[in-house]
Amino acid sequence: TLPERSMVFRGQVTDTADVATLTLTPRVHYPLPGGSALVTFEQSEVAQRIVEMKEHVVELSHGEEPERCRVRVRAEPVELLLPAALQLSVSRSCRQVLLSGLPSLGVLEETLLDKLELFFSKTKNGGGEVESLELLGGSQAVLSFAQDGVAEQLIARGLVQFPVKKTKYDIKVSPYMSGDVTSLQLRPSRCARTVLLRGIPDVLDTELMRDALEIHFQKESRGGGEVDALGYVPEGQWAVAVFEEDLD
Repeated sequence: TLPERSMVFRGQVTDTADVATLTLTPRVHYPLPGGSALVTFEQSEVAQRIVEMKEHVVELSHGEEPERCRVRVRAEPVELLLPAALQLSVSRSCRQVLLSGLPSLGVLEETLLDKLELFFSKTKNGGGEVESLELLGGSQAVLSFAQDGVAEQLIARGLVQFPVKKTKYDIKVSPYMSGDVTSLQLRPSRCARTVLLRGIPDVLDTELMRDALEIHFQKESRGGGEVDALGYVPEGQWAVAVFEEDLD
């Protein structure tokens, strides 16, 4: 047991909603050569079992001479390089702001940009001469002014009511931060549910080969299990697979 001791917290109390956070989501581009395939299983145990078996005999059809209707493929783990540590050099723009919570009006992007530029170019709305306006993903946009001071005034307001016809929408105005990566450290990581297949001969049409591979690796009797996704690249071609964070 520890002795009782009074403690005084002298730090700064901040609402967690006001804390700026940086979320890093890996998105790895993985080159896939011809004669190979990527199989993603629903269960990581299945993928591990397929890799441990190494070589697999895949039946392509059920003819009278089965030896001529089989191919041997090799199963290998998929190794990726993921960010382990990241350092950024960040600066705050004095003429740019980040607009969040833009309304979905069911109009073209150009129409929405025109309405926003017209609104924020008026001094009565707290704006000024607009230099550029760029839409981002997730109902956000970057607004750049031609003069200093306009951005700070809007940031101080926090929320701006953007009128469209008879409806007013609240748009959040935040500081726009930009920066560069000054240091990036990577770590090797093995995909838990995805397996790389190599040595696939070009003996069937792309769709037929893909179906044959999926049928084979769906069978529990062959060491497989439920297939979540499968991508096949025939000989003589190249492809790029994109790996994102697995939230399961």
